[in-house]
Amino acid sequence: HTETLWRLLARYDIPTFIYINKIDLENPGRDVLLAQLGQRLSEGCLDANELLAGGTVQEDAAALDEAALEEFLEAGELSAATLSRMVAERKLFPCFAGSALKDQGVDELLDGICALIREQAWHPEFAARVYRVSRGDRGERLAWVKVTGGTLRAKQVINGRSGAEAWEQKVDQVRIYNGEKYELAQEVAAGGICAVTGLAHVRPGDVLGAEPAGDAPVIAPVLTYTVLPGEHDVHAVFKALTELADEDPMLGVSWNTHLEQIHLQLMGAVQLEVEQRVLADRFGLSIAFEPGGILYKETISQPVEGVGHFEPLRHYAEVHLRLEPLPAGSGGQFGTVTSTDELDLNWQRLALTNAMERDHLGVLTGSPVTDVRITLTGGRAHAKHTEGGDFRQATYRAIRQGLMQAREAGAAVLLEPWYHFELEVPGECVGRALSDATRMGAEYEPPTMAGDRATLVGRVPASEVQDYALEVAAYTSGRGHLYLEFAGHAPCHDAERVIEAAAYKPEADLPNTPDSVFCSHGAGYTVKWHDVPATAHVKVDPATFRPWRAADAEFFGHM
Repeated sequence: HTETLWRLLARYDIPTFIYINKIDLENPGRDVLLAQLGQRLSEGCLDANELLAGGTVQEDAAALDEAALEEFLEAGELSAATLSRMVAERKLFPCFAGSALKDQGVDELLDGICALIREQAWHPEFAARVYRVSRGDRGERLAWVKVTGGTLRAKQVINGRSGAEAWEQKVDQVRIYNGEKYELAQEVAAGGICAVTGLAHVRPGDVLGAEPAGDAPVIAPVLTYTVLPGEHDVHAVFKALTELADEDPMLGVSWNTHLEQIHLQLMGAVQLEVEQRVLADRFGLSIAFEPGGILYKETISQPVEGVGHFEPLRHYAEVHLRLEPLPAGSGGQFGTVTSTDELDLNWQRLALTNAMERDHLGVLTGSPVTDVRITLTGGRAHAKHTEGGDFRQATYRAIRQGLMQAREAGAAVLLEPWYHFELEVPGECVGRALSDATRMGAEYEPPTMAGDRATLVGRVPASEVQDYALEVAAYTSGRGHLYLEFAGHAPCHDAERVIEAAAYKPEADLPNTPDSVFCSHGAGYTVKWHDVPATAHVKVDPATFRPWRAADAEFFGHM
């Protein structure tokens, strides 16, 4: 876990101080521990006390940076400013030691941080990042934020967006917590952290104000479990899990209407155990889970057109969409090329809002669709009969109809989660490691040797490596290490087997039907998806298209 955390700190370029705890217990000695840190983490892990006192370890620090080396050769020591710069640039990682339980070495750690950390220059415009969501004693929703620019004030109005929905909410209370107690504050300046009430839409990782969006997470759910509520009311269980998912972006909760089951998406057995304990302690719910499966996704490999028509008696909407593949990891994009002469802007906004408001399911296994651009190419409303919900029905059916056409053309693609992996084993075990990597369908570089150890780097399907760390520990007698980092979704290495096992029938999934409803002689009738384009009322003319316009805040009139 230490090395996993270390890799995350490196990815996000966070200056790091190290505190070696429990130094009062039996250990190989401070020098040996520092040498191990230098070998396993970074050669920049050096004794902080000697660094600050101008000891001989400064020479080791100088060797890590060209400018620092010149300074050391000229002056015989490194200035505090140089040490601070090297810490900020993650070239130097000051190491402290002590016993937190006995309050040993804690003052030295705090003094060292104050001496070696650079003061942040904050932006004058308001900016903040949400890092946690929790509940207060009375069940109120608390958004924990770090203010990274300007000032956050009580009663301040904050704007944001969740998918297609723009929101504007007022901060109610600003709380400064000390343990479980808190004091109310009127404002918090840049650099401060606080908990606020009144923000119902934000989730951990969200940015507010001028704060730039962060990188995509390197940890993501790859498994799905079926919840077994037992004697508890399924709706109470779903409500509790939804509340937990609101607080943890690494937890996904969904209701399968077809199977009438709750499905949970998470990272693995450890997180499952944690959530199970929280449900029992916080909500009094003792529930079980069926063994987890892989969290698959679906996409397309070539553009397709989708048409949806919804016309029961006294209802009317027709939507035409173009679905195009996007690079891996892009998620979904939405926009329009439809002229307002062909379809009024309000109806265009409604159709794209409907397209953006939920995850759409693929037609191979019923898994969520990703890496697809959906463009509105045409549509029609009726002056008397069209209601808001009509465009929702037409849009859903158009997306689904397009996906069915992709499947028919062999352009529907099943995706599975992959991991970047780094496997470190003793030299005598490299043959076993290579054999296992090949068996698991991994893609890897030739192993590199460093002394008596070999390192294998590549990527591997998540489905093949769930329990492999235990195997590594067994065949290396505890001397091997496996590091995994989420690498996104890529084409499934055994898609045919997975699709067959899923036995998903897209046309029988009525809440996600690809068929359309037309009207004749005062009665609605169903038209199968493959006949919808020929039956549609609108004939899309590319000559009328406008330049592609993203369905963003400006498009929805929120700027």
